[in-house]
Amino acid sequence: MITIALSKGRIFDETVPLLAAAGIATREDAETSRKLILTTNRRDVRVIIVRATDVPTYVQYGAADIGVAGKDVLDEHGGNGVYQPLDLKIARCRMMVAVAEGYDYQQAVRQGARLRVATKYVQTAREHFATKGVHVDLIKLYGSMELAPLVGLADAIVDLVSSGNTLKANGLRAVEEVAPVSARLIVNQASLKLKRALVQPLLDAFSRAVA
Repeated sequence: MITIALSKGRIFDETVPLLAAAGIATREDAETSRKLILTTNRRDVRVIIVRATDVPTYVQYGAADIGVAGKDVLDEHGGNGVYQPLDLKIARCRMMVAVAEGYDYQQAVRQGARLRVATKYVQTAREHFATKGVHVDLIKLYGSMELAPLVGLADAIVDLVSSGNTLKANGLRAVEEVAPVSARLIVNQASLKLKRALVQPLLDAFSRAVA
């Protein structure tokens, strides 16, 4: 049995065609079903539905053999215990630094100001500003990131940006790219060895579909 860990939403939707290319289809719609374990048209493959941030953990500890996770999530997780063989080139966006309109970010950086930065990507933000030599106080938030600069909680935010419409609607602007982000196929290291006969054909099918 091969277990594939996916999260609902954009990643699931954009993974469906890749699963189809590998001859796999879930028997129920993940968006409407309340089930967390979905059977597929193949008796040897099942899909489990977990939070996006938990996908690497399920794969790392072997509760799932394969998963699909954004590079943002993997960078925060550290990627321990998982093999990342393939950039699926789906769910693309950018990790950005954003500030309120009117805030002179470049001037603050030049002057060596200590910035307050709100983000849920603490590890990624810490590494980004450390490489720039910028001193920051990181404030961990779990949502509504755009609000932080508007109410004085933070000078800047680090968050995922797709179209930029949410930033614009809330009077913010992106000022710096931290990293491009896309979804990656990840594999449990033990599964790759012990279940290679089942896992490798899936990896090959995903690779062909991406190519």
